Amino acid sequence: MVFRSEYADVPALDVPIHEAVLGEAAGFGDTVALIDGTNGMSLTYAQLDGFHRRIAAALAEAGLRKGDVLALHSPNTIAYPAVFYGATRAGASVTTVHPLATAEEFAKQLADSGAKWIVTVSPLLETARRAAELTGGVQEIYVCDQAPASEGHTSILDMLSSTAPEPSVAIDPGEDVAALPYSSGTTGTPKGVMLTHRSIGTNLEQLRPFIPMGEGDRILAVLPFFHIYGLTALMNAPLRCGSTVVVLPRFDLAQFLEAIQTHRITGLYVAPPIVLALAKHPLVGEYDLTSLRYIVSAAAPLDAELAEACSTRLGLPPVRQAYGMTELSPGTHVVPLSVAEPPAGTVGKLLPNTEMRIVSLEDPSRDAEPGADGEILIRGPQVMKGYLGRPDATADMIDADGWVHTGDVGRADEDGWLYVVDRVKELIKYKGYQVAPAELEALLLTHEQVADAAVIGVYDAEGNEVPKAFLVRGPGADGLTEDDVMTYVAERVSPYKKVRQAEFIGAVPRAASGKILRRELRDREKTEEQ
Repeated sequence: MVFRSEYADVPALDVPIHEAVLGEAAGFGDTVALIDGTNGMSLTYAQLDGFHRRIAAALAEAGLRKGDVLALHSPNTIAYPAVFYGATRAGASVTTVHPLATAEEFAKQLADSGAKWIVTVSPLLETARRAAELTGGVQEIYVCDQAPASEGHTSILDMLSSTAPEPSVAIDPGEDVAALPYSSGTTGTPKGVMLTHRSIGTNLEQLRPFIPMGEGDRILAVLPFFHIYGLTALMNAPLRCGSTVVVLPRFDLAQFLEAIQTHRITGLYVAPPIVLALAKHPLVGEYDLTSLRYIVSAAAPLDAELAEACSTRLGLPPVRQAYGMTELSPGTHVVPLSVAEPPAGTVGKLLPNTEMRIVSLEDPSRDAEPGADGEILIRGPQVMKGYLGRPDATADMIDADGWVHTGDVGRADEDGWLYVVDRVKELIKYKGYQVAPAELEALLLTHEQVADAAVIGVYDAEGNEVPKAFLVRGPGADGLTEDDVMTYVAERVSPYKKVRQAEFIGAVPRAASGKILRRELRDREKTEEQ
């Protein structure tokens, strides 16, 4: 059975992303577009529009050309949008990089994406330099700020006074890639997700009727812009509509609550760990959060009871959920704000122009029975162009009929509400960040005392999914401890990828093909819990 959206189709947005978002910026003029939540510095829409055009001009003058890739390696700052849109206006694709990536992780993304240009911030400059050295081929490293440590590197701030002509680049919105975030998809190591100007822009148009934003709305951007959720919900969507975005570089509860109180935030787009804090942390009661009108949670499943506890404590309508994935630009489902009492636990209804199937887990060639659990398949204009340089992985993800096999298990009720109940895929989502077991397993096997390893996701005491390693000691490694191995990994990966639990076992269960039988490990974990 094919589920179709009950909402009227919206037209495809066939314009470059910088025009889709900032096309009306001049009209918003002196309305404040961005506020730095740490120091109060702000940019108006007129400034944002002018600045991104000057950055585009300076990049073009430096030699950036259509088809180049620029790596944007930064926490959330008020400069981030200007750099992103400036790069796309100059014709580049922007590959967004986790600010906590190690130099080695960054280098892999640079090499895979073919990025020739890096924009970073001075505290992260050494990592960017090291990544560029490991990769080779990087033409220039820019910084967003000015600091003694960045001497010798052009600052984005210097670009604002560029007198170079603004580039005029012919962009094909349906073919040209605007953003190149990295995702592990359903399995494997991170891959470049080719999101075109049209796919991102059209997804904004699909989402617009259901979570309305406009002048006077104030959105708090604490989830990272490098993640497609943050890029869409906290940068592209509000800036397209004349809202004010208050930017924080990371989540610190006291700073987060202070920003809501000081800037009279009206809407929050968060992940479940923040909902948990709002529901239970005693610090919440010390701040005035009465400006809030709604909360939307996405990036990972949200427990229905937790959602209710949060909304009850804050005196708000039910916490809304949304569903999607990087490969879908990212949204496919949302619980509209207009629905006063949505069913508990639902992630929403299909967005306009979007279709869904739920197929049998036993036989994916046929649909699941009505109301039964199955794998969620999606089709629509927001589907990615494909994985960069990986046609086989693309074909595994998107079938010949255009259906994206999400790897998520869900069911739909008779009214079209979707409930996500589990995952087929092996990907671990730690606080909304993707962690690929295969990547950690490869690293674990570089430890000279580890003979074999497997990683699965388990849940900690706070309900977060965390990576757990099952390890086989090598000969003479009797003294090797779980802490030794977890420290080894922590020294070599970004903090969110750390192995947080470990257990030694006699042998990793594998199929004849050599594939790890993760289900056996999950069953083992459940048995031990009982």
